[in-house]
Amino acid sequence: MKCTLIVLFPLFITPSSAAPIEADVCIYGGTSAGVIAAVQAAKMGKRVALVEAGQHLGGMSVEGLGGTDIDNQPFQNSPAVGGLALEFYRRVNARYGPSEKFEAMLAARGKDTSLWRFEPHIAEAVFDAWVAEAGLKVLRGHRLKEKAGVTKEGARITALHFENGAEVRAKVFIDATYEGDLLAFAGISFAVGREGNAKYGETSNGIRTDTRHKQFDKPINPYKVPGDANSGVIYGVQNVPLGEHGAADESIQGYCFRLCLTRTATNRMEIEKPAGYDPAHYEMQRRYLAAGGVITAPGRAVPNDKTDPGTWHSLAGNFTGWNHRFPIASYAEREAMLRMSRNHIHGLYWFMAHDAAVPAKQREAWAAWGLCKDEFTDNGGWPRAFYVRNGRRMVGDFVLTEAQLRKVNPEPVNDSVGMIWWPPDFHSARCMVKDGRVWNEGAVFNVSKEPDWIPCGIPYRCLVPKAAECTNLLSPTCLSSSYVAYGAYRIEFTFMVAAQSAATAAVMALDGGLRVQDVPYPKLRTALLAEGQVLKVPSAANY
Repeated sequence: MKCTLIVLFPLFITPSSAAPIEADVCIYGGTSAGVIAAVQAAKMGKRVALVEAGQHLGGMSVEGLGGTDIDNQPFQNSPAVGGLALEFYRRVNARYGPSEKFEAMLAARGKDTSLWRFEPHIAEAVFDAWVAEAGLKVLRGHRLKEKAGVTKEGARITALHFENGAEVRAKVFIDATYEGDLLAFAGISFAVGREGNAKYGETSNGIRTDTRHKQFDKPINPYKVPGDANSGVIYGVQNVPLGEHGAADESIQGYCFRLCLTRTATNRMEIEKPAGYDPAHYEMQRRYLAAGGVITAPGRAVPNDKTDPGTWHSLAGNFTGWNHRFPIASYAEREAMLRMSRNHIHGLYWFMAHDAAVPAKQREAWAAWGLCKDEFTDNGGWPRAFYVRNGRRMVGDFVLTEAQLRKVNPEPVNDSVGMIWWPPDFHSARCMVKDGRVWNEGAVFNVSKEPDWIPCGIPYRCLVPKAAECTNLLSPTCLSSSYVAYGAYRIEFTFMVAAQSAATAAVMALDGGLRVQDVPYPKLRTALLAEGQVLKVPSAANY
């Protein structure tokens, strides 16, 4: 399978002389959150413009993340899935046949991970059918201008301007991108990177000099000439100081592609040797294997004998360290970063299936998998986007932190618009040298029998910016939160839940002539409960 260029730019042009598009609510970002927000606003009778920079709706749910993080851990978090998010999974199940098993599981409060999982093309079909059913105006191939992309009058956004010459005017706006481009271009405060523990009184933020999660179990010499620090470090290792434990740092957790692979011969495409393949780029894997390490092949994870590998092993998915500037990088810089990561993962799969340094049994297990003929058909079987685990985070008047998620003396959330039901979860931020060996820094994930976290509400205050900066924008994807809290929030179903609530609040603000910051919570709460949203932990829940 030849390497196919990933296309991020618009594929068609709207004449610059076209009349502005008018809407009540404009949603920028056709992620799962963007679709849900658009459907909700349309249900409430508003004119909606759903605007997507690319050509596909659904975000990571259609870019390979079919192994949804629902009921796949010792705890059970499916009780948090309500409203339109639950409707999405119902519609997915209906695509696979009768839904009796899914409904029976819900009625019994059962736990069956497989019933929440899906193939990317199935998710896309669900989203596309849904927006058509809702009669939504969808603008694909519309990317916000990097300069002069947002017009404001005082603290209100009035129009968005796109690279293809189109203009959208609306009364309320929702940023549903993972990166937070709209809110940033609108002059709203945001954070990128890891705050120090001292900033918000946290314990898991900043540099982690005690990292144990996802740590290498075998020693890997980091130097090009083993043992010679003057020879430089091997590919993939950052030659940077460790820093002080808990200190602020610009690094963020690694990104990856969520490929969709199959072992079924009739649907399988061989992953061919990539052009420009450099075996030196996999020296870290080679040395780890030589030390007796095992890099297990993917396993079946989604329907129809497919898998959606992310980063189940530190050397199998993330290309750690290169992505720290991605959220604030220019479009051109992002495209270069994405291409670099795609080349890396392509070469990694070739290495694991063909290099003599890989033990035969591991080679055979990796070689069994190939790209799917029926997935990502416009990009040669490769995802068109990758897993942006951390984009910009709004900095509003209220910032969600570890304090609301901790098990001991948690601070209450009194304006819940949904549930966060996942532990603070971040992959390694840096792959570096410590004590003469390769060392991963920054990963945190606690699913032990004695967890230190609890589910908590999504505060409405975290979906809105400071009133002085903007009074008619909300974001369900770029929560006002610390790095730690965002690590618990960044789940696709959580984005969908927050999106429905954000859209409901947007319509209430519009109808009441209110700033989004002034939507009365009691009225919002009543509306959300009527829509089936889950705002608190149900009784007898398992966590």
